[in-house]
Amino acid sequence: MAKFQNIMEILKVLPKTNCRQCREKTCMAFAAAVFKGEKELALCPYVPAEVIEKYGTQKLKTRNIDEDLDNAVNQLKQKIRQTDLAAAAGRTGGRYDGQKLTLKVMGKDFGVDADGNLHTDIHANPWVTAPILNYILCCQGTPLTGQWTSMRELPSGKDWYHFFQHQCEKALKKLADSYTDLFEDLVHLFDGKQVENHYQSDVSVVLRPLPLVPLLICYWRAEEGMASNLNLFFDTTAEENLGIQGLYALGTGITRMFQKLAQRHGVPVSSIN
Repeated sequence: MAKFQNIMEILKVLPKTNCRQCREKTCMAFAAAVFKGEKELALCPYVPAEVIEKYGTQKLKTRNIDEDLDNAVNQLKQKIRQTDLAAAAGRTGGRYDGQKLTLKVMGKDFGVDADGNLHTDIHANPWVTAPILNYILCCQGTPLTGQWTSMRELPSGKDWYHFFQHQCEKALKKLADSYTDLFEDLVHLFDGKQVENHYQSDVSVVLRPLPLVPLLICYWRAEEGMASNLNLFFDTTAEENLGIQGLYALGTGITRMFQKLAQRHGVPVSSIN
């Protein structure tokens, strides 16, 4: 029986009308529930019978997303073993010392050797490790343009944006609302750089999670009659150097990393979930 590899594969077979006959608010939310094993694909009355037959009608076993990510990381490590790390260093903006390829990730060294072993001082959860390894494998080495764009405006970003917005931008906004020292810590702990007047935001910080994939975080504080807001922006070359799924995974991984940082500083978990 066939198996969906990600949420977007499920979304492609749905009508995208947000009719709510599946009792979810949007087709994207239903796709996420199917992927996690919480709902059956057959609950959507518009999915063709042949698709239902291909992927099954029984409710899937609840997926362990972290376990899936660990498996994905192990598969990427196997591909790393077949990769010319010296050549990859030239494409990725890293350096190769004859034994391992080292990249600057959030200002800190992240290394991988020919056997796929990781060498790093940062706490890299699988959500972060997977896009880093994928970057080494797939980065085209396209030079940065210095022009920022949203996930939605990237070539393949439209289909991914709503999920990215929920998992990354909205989650980080809640975090910034509760964790008043967030941006100061991003500058000091993750080699961030505060910049001025991007999109008329109150706070703008540039991070470099990968050498050729910088990230701009813009935050607007709440004002009378207006809620706070937060948006993430990438260089216009980001999709060429990481791929749209890699960008989504990177954004989610960074969000989780910052949430754990906030918890260590005493920010209640309930305020950032």
